[in-house]
Amino acid sequence: MPVPRLPLALALLLSALPVAGADDPRVTVAERSGFIETGRYDEVIALCDTFARLHPDAVRCIRFGTSPEGRPMQALVASRSGALDPEAAREAGVPVVLVQGGIHAGEIDGKDAGFLALRELLDGDAAPGALEDAVLVFVPVFSVDGHERFGAWNRPNQRGPREMGWRTTAQNLNLNRDYAKADAPEMRSMLALVQAWDPIAYIDLHATNGAQFEHDISIQVEPVHAGDAALRAVGRTFRDAVMADLAQQGSLPLPYYPSFVEHDNPASGFVDGVSPPRFSTGYFLLRNRLAMLVETHSWKEYPVRVRITRNTVVSVVEQVARHGRDWMLVAREADARAAALGGTRAPLAWKATDASHTVDFRGYAYTRTPSEVSGALMTRYDETTPQLWRVPMRDTLVPSIEVTLPRGGYLVPAAHAAWVGEKLRQHGVMFHALAMAQPAAAVEVFRATQATPAATSVEGHQRLELQGAWTIEQHPLGAGALFVPIGQSKARLVAALLEPQAPDSLAAWGRFNTHFERKEYMEDYVAEQVARDMLAADPALRAEFEARLRDDAAFAGDAAARLEFFYRRHSAWDDRYNLYPVMRTGAAPTTGDITP
Repeated sequence: MPVPRLPLALALLLSALPVAGADDPRVTVAERSGFIETGRYDEVIALCDTFARLHPDAVRCIRFGTSPEGRPMQALVASRSGALDPEAAREAGVPVVLVQGGIHAGEIDGKDAGFLALRELLDGDAAPGALEDAVLVFVPVFSVDGHERFGAWNRPNQRGPREMGWRTTAQNLNLNRDYAKADAPEMRSMLALVQAWDPIAYIDLHATNGAQFEHDISIQVEPVHAGDAALRAVGRTFRDAVMADLAQQGSLPLPYYPSFVEHDNPASGFVDGVSPPRFSTGYFLLRNRLAMLVETHSWKEYPVRVRITRNTVVSVVEQVARHGRDWMLVAREADARAAALGGTRAPLAWKATDASHTVDFRGYAYTRTPSEVSGALMTRYDETTPQLWRVPMRDTLVPSIEVTLPRGGYLVPAAHAAWVGEKLRQHGVMFHALAMAQPAAAVEVFRATQATPAATSVEGHQRLELQGAWTIEQHPLGAGALFVPIGQSKARLVAALLEPQAPDSLAAWGRFNTHFERKEYMEDYVAEQVARDMLAADPALRAEFEARLRDDAAFAGDAAARLEFFYRRHSAWDDRYNLYPVMRTGAAPTTGDITP
């Protein structure tokens, strides 16, 4: 896209950026270009090696995965605590923060800002001493293949850099919808990195889409609205401290994502919420860890966005260094509380109520008039005229889906054990396999009264919405079935994956869709004779059928429904149709029945 001339305020901001030596090999392409350009992925590989070479006592360059197109997924581990591997960090109790850039590779602020922040942290020009008390794991680019789909118009509603990467991976997957389902090889590599390091905080760096306004960054943290109560207090403290640092540096931070309730209509105001676990902030609260979503404003010039993101990274590292050990203690206590959630009510999803209050929002003057191009009502902003908007905010949140968790855990039949077990391992969820077949026992099963597949695919899946209820039935289990105990630190994550009505469960992403497809039928002429035989043999059934004909006109006029009335009551009916295959149990199998 055309690069506008820099206004005076921006020129002054650029002059305030730290000036590294012209021969400093740690300086990025972005810095050398005055933040007009951003480098290609080979720069990340080179810088990773350079930082490790020049700071052998404080930096490691690691490869934590390989992209589908064969590129190395690189991370830098930085600390002056001596803890440069996960085991050393755990043994020393040093808090770890994982900062991830480029999950949407067109929104590449985090890569250039992270390298700038890292250099300043190592040189003592920012947050002196912070790396003595924290480990920074920095992933400059998460979607490395998407980064290399380079083009000038990949982000048409974003001011700079001149060229940038693409929103999705080479497999056309959106990594920012993949934390729970973990389809992408990149996400599975990231989850392995998370599992190894167990960061107390995960920082997800983005740039927004959307309207034009004065606010330059939003900082959203969870747990704040959801998750463990004590960790919510930590989340608020963390969010507010970073926002205070940013405000002191001249930013206008927001604690919510500034997306209008009605698309393109500023007067409609905003609604806050808790993201489902396909997103980072919805996922890490299920692990009893902190996640921060950082969104710079795409309409700010690239140098401004990079500088503000750099400020955020530095503030985050400083906060983790100062308070991380205390937060880790709260997190460990949250792990213990989560392991005791069996038998209690737990939310699976959240929604905002209709209650609202007015907030002051620093926008621009705008008009809403019909477009001569599209004919639609179109909003046009005047960036030369700041305007204070007083608009409604809905941020009172309540659970929209809530369940009582089983006291024992979940049972996955042997037929699904291999792939479900692999998915659970990717998330670090504990489970066991049954060594021997189990006779029929009372378990909870979910029978769907309504199974509604999505009309179109989402991320390559046909999503499924289920209505129904858990009831107690007798069912046997074959050898090789999995027992997934609820009594573990990731209990919330277990429920999010295995409760069929959870928004990002395996069932919701269509992984069990075959169980909600009817496979066997009775021909009409057979059903006719079966119905006659049943009517003749069972007076009570005849009375029920006649009452239904009399009282239900739609049923009476539907030949197929009338025949199905009898088929569903016949022994030929498939009693597994609409039966969710994962069961719940109130007690764990005995130790002798399971293998680790």
